[in-house]
Amino acid sequence: MNGMNNARERMLGRLRASAPQQGTPIADIDASIDAHYTARRMAASPRSLLESMQNALRAAQAQVDCVSAHAWPALLAARLGAQQVRRLLMDTASAEGRALQAALPAEIEALPFARPLAEWKSVLFDSVDAGFTVARSGIAATGTLVIAPDAGTPRTVSLAPPLHVALVYASTLHADLHAAARTERWADGMPSNLVLISSPSKTSDIQQTLAYGAHGPRWLWVLLVDDLADGLNNREGEQP
Repeated sequence: MNGMNNARERMLGRLRASAPQQGTPIADIDASIDAHYTARRMAASPRSLLESMQNALRAAQAQVDCVSAHAWPALLAARLGAQQVRRLLMDTASAEGRALQAALPAEIEALPFARPLAEWKSVLFDSVDAGFTVARSGIAATGTLVIAPDAGTPRTVSLAPPLHVALVYASTLHADLHAAARTERWADGMPSNLVLISSPSKTSDIQQTLAYGAHGPRWLWVLLVDDLADGLNNREGEQP
């Protein structure tokens, strides 16, 4: 027990020593945090962020395609048809929603989130096959999608259907969470709700057996739209 107590006291001592002193200005604390992350962050080009984002998502069992801005609607429509998706929850009023809806085959119905959840909960949970969202940005280090729900795409779109399809633009990628918060100035106008998604829903609560889809989508498809100026050299498995 003495050994455990000593270890605990050493840990608490380090925490107390590193804690800001009482009366330290918030600006000084922010500057210290910024300096910490800046020092540990590797310099990265937009192209390298795109590659890191792909690798992190694939490592987390997401399906990822890097595709051009003009090609993604047709690619996604074909994939949805092959997956036998029949009802797709999406914002049909957004620019991306209109582009995708125009490319969808006749057998896929595009459903807008046009009613309060309580009025069609059974439809959403029993008959909708997939939800489509456009990410606000992405965090390359962890392959995280930053989703900002709104009236057209509330949280339900990315949480209820068994398949979540997300589109994220390469130009919106950040190196890490700190860079995302700083660059997008979250402190100046934090949305009431941000959803951070780094993989399909998974759990290992029961006998430590990994299972997908227990608390949300079982599958995550990500379309990384290459809107960087110089284009992307095709790699194996990527679409033009």
